[in-house]
Amino acid sequence: MQTFDSSGTASFKVGIFGVPTSLEKSRLVIIPVPWEVTTSYGSGTAKGPQHVWEASAQIDLFDLELGQSYKQGYHLLEMPKTVEQLNNKLKPLALSIREALEANGELNSTMRKVLAEVNVGCKEMADWVFKEAQKILAAGKIPVVLGGDHSSPEGNIRAVSEAVQGDFGILHFDAHADLREEYQGFERSHASIMNNVMKAPWRPKKLVQIGIRDFSQEEYDLIESNPNIETFFDGNLKHALFEGETWNSICKRVVNTLPQNVYVSFDIDGLSPEYCPHTGTPVPGGLSFDQANYLLRTLVASGKTIVGFDLNEVAPGEDEADQWDGNVGARLLYKLCGWAIKSQPK
Repeated sequence: MQTFDSSGTASFKVGIFGVPTSLEKSRLVIIPVPWEVTTSYGSGTAKGPQHVWEASAQIDLFDLELGQSYKQGYHLLEMPKTVEQLNNKLKPLALSIREALEANGELNSTMRKVLAEVNVGCKEMADWVFKEAQKILAAGKIPVVLGGDHSSPEGNIRAVSEAVQGDFGILHFDAHADLREEYQGFERSHASIMNNVMKAPWRPKKLVQIGIRDFSQEEYDLIESNPNIETFFDGNLKHALFEGETWNSICKRVVNTLPQNVYVSFDIDGLSPEYCPHTGTPVPGGLSFDQANYLLRTLVASGKTIVGFDLNEVAPGEDEADQWDGNVGARLLYKLCGWAIKSQPK
C-alpha cells in the first residue's frame, strides 16, 4: 500500500477498485457469488461480480464523505469456479422447470425430480457462502457478498446472525419484497430470500425494507401480519416527499426502526432503472443513487454498526462494452464498503 499511487492509472487486475490488497491485512472481505439459477425474467446476474470488478478501477478513491476508508483494505476473493460450474449446470435445469410450468401449469414426476436436484444445488451454494463468511468473521473481518441473484447472500446473513447471536436487523433495499414462500417451486429463489431469512431459526430481530414497489398479495399479508417486518413502500415514500416531508426526515424514520447492529442487503433494482437498466427484474420508480447513499449516511451517523452487507442483481447488457450497470454497481459497492468501515466502533 505504501508504494500505491491512488491518483495514478489503476487496473482491476491488481484488486477491487484497482487497489492491491492482501486477505490478511484487509478489514473487509468480499465473496463473489456468480449465481443466477432461479432468475425468472432477465439474465446476466451471474456475470455481476466480474462486471463490477472490471468497472471498479475507474473510481477515484478519495471520497468527500468517506475520506480514504479504502486504506483499511477491501479484499475481493477469487471467483469461485465450483460455484460457477454449479450455476452453469443448474441454470438450464431451472429453465426447463419454468418452461414446463408455463406450458402445463404443473410438473410431472420427471420434472419434480429435476426440481429437487435444483433445490439441493441451491442449498449447496448457500452452505458454501455460509462457510466462507464464517472464516471471514472468525478472522475479525467484515463479510460481504457480491452476487449474483438475490438468493446469493443467505449464507452470509446466517453467518452474521450466528456471530452476533441474532442481535441485528436487516436494512433491505429492493424493488421487490422477496417474501414469497417459494417461487416456481424453487425453495431458495431470489424472490424468497427474505422469507427464508425471517423464518429461519437464526432470523434477525427486524427486517426493514425500502424501495419496495412490486409484490404479491401473499407478501403484503405477511408484511401486515409480522411485527418484525417494517416495509417502507416506495409509493408511500414518494407521496410523503410530494407532500413536503424531507428525505432527511424519512431516512431518520427508517433508521429509527433498526436495532444497533445492521446488515445491509442491497438489490440494485431498489434504485430507479436508469441506474441499472440491465438488472433482471427492473421496476419503474425506486431510489436515486444519492437517496440510497444518504440513507446509508444517516444510518452510520446514528451510531449504528454495519456488521455485514451484500450487493446483488447487477447485470451487464448484451453489449459487453456497456459498462453502465457495472459502473453504478462498483460505485455503490465502494460507498457500502466505506460506510461499513466508518460505522465500526472505535
